[in-house]
Amino acid sequence: MGGLRDGRAEETPRTSRSLAGLQWVTPTVAGPGLSFHIFYSRAAETEVSFHVYAPNAYEAEPDRRLPVVYWLHGSGGGVAGVSRLSALSGQAVAAGRTPPFLIVFINGLRLGMYVDWANGRAPLETIIVTELVPHIDANWRTIATREGRLLDGFSMGGYGAARLGFRYPDLFRTVSMMGAGPLQETLERTPRASGVRAEDLLREVYGGDQERFRAVSPRRHAEENAAILARASRLRLVIGDSDETFQNNRDFHTHLTRLGIPHDWIVLPGVGHDPMAVLDALGARHWAFYREAFLAAGG
Repeated sequence: MGGLRDGRAEETPRTSRSLAGLQWVTPTVAGPGLSFHIFYSRAAETEVSFHVYAPNAYEAEPDRRLPVVYWLHGSGGGVAGVSRLSALSGQAVAAGRTPPFLIVFINGLRLGMYVDWANGRAPLETIIVTELVPHIDANWRTIATREGRLLDGFSMGGYGAARLGFRYPDLFRTVSMMGAGPLQETLERTPRASGVRAEDLLREVYGGDQERFRAVSPRRHAEENAAILARASRLRLVIGDSDETFQNNRDFHTHLTRLGIPHDWIVLPGVGHDPMAVLDALGARHWAFYREAFLAAGG
């Protein structure tokens, strides 16, 4: 799910380097219900890949439209998490813990941050919002409304889910942020799993400008759209109390509370920066959150 090996955060030392070698097309992951796809992105001027998980109901009920989870992986790339997360989802659907749903596994690059880079190299936000979401709705039987779309992600993906969900509440009703980061006001430190120094990430993605980092942050988007988020969105912030990003997540929880934005604040005792441990600790609560979202969508 990004930045992990065998469930542990990588101890990669931070180095001064460019985020060169953008892998717009990832290796294919095979598994039950999984399919690999490539589409041409005009924003990036190249082909971009993604995976889709479809449950058995998608084929068994050809007239049925399904809600969509857009999964945003963490740093390091998301290929490793595709099969595990799709298998867990399939088991939950089969057990009746949640209605059937599609998952779109977005290619967020190794450290794409789910923003349009200041230098123009990686217009990820534009790709997702203006190209990928319409592409999915045009080619799969989706519930093509804000109620039918759920953003979820871990670590960098939690940051991406927050900033896209808070900036585009007209597209995404439900937003889940797990082990999310960076949620702080300035980018002065990166998680050890990223292997990249904060100043290098700030320079390449945000043009070396802390104000640009703030301008595109979930904090700023929450301020800008507090009224609609409070009135019409369903939000969840999940963090392990042993996660190195715990304090930043708690500060973000306080920020949302001050803005009057309702959200679930879930602290998982003894859990670190580990997506599988987070999902295991959430257990039935994870699928109950999904179930509520999908029932609201009519799924």
